Amino acid sequence: MTVRYFEELEIWKEARRLTGEICQLTKTSKFARDFSLTGQIRRAAISIMSNIAEGFERGGNQEFIQFLYIAKGSCGEVRSQVYIAYDQGYLVQLDADKLIDGLKRLSIMISNFIGYIQRSGMRGRKFNVSSPLAKPTRIVKLEPRSPRSPTD
Repeated sequence: MTVRYFEELEIWKEARRLTGEICQLTKTSKFARDFSLTGQIRRAAISIMSNIAEGFERGGNQEFIQFLYIAKGSCGEVRSQVYIAYDQGYLVQLDADKLIDGLKRLSIMISNFIGYIQRSGMRGRKFNVSSPLAKPTRIVKLEPRSPRSPTD
């Protein structure tokens, strides 16, 4: 399977989903009042999906792998911040556990993807001008967001 756009990557889709969860949870009244932690955890979550996208768009596997490692590091940062939020009473244990499990799973997915790229022997679009990846053939539409509840 040829991946033409970062939006097709399962790791990016999962990072997007987790970022959405974090943004929703940080809107709760207790959490939202801690501007410092709210801003930091949102930025770190956004960093995960952004680094996956940026690395993919660079076109070279070594750069992509470097950005994937940064995204993986941000997974750890967000996990640590979830513990802080839980310890401060901003998250209930069920929500904290769910996020931590999702972030651990994403970290493993990123590690596995890094290993796949390293073993593949492919060098990336940047180094292969004749690659079909070098010539986009379609536009990816954004997936619809889930409807908001009346309390949002």
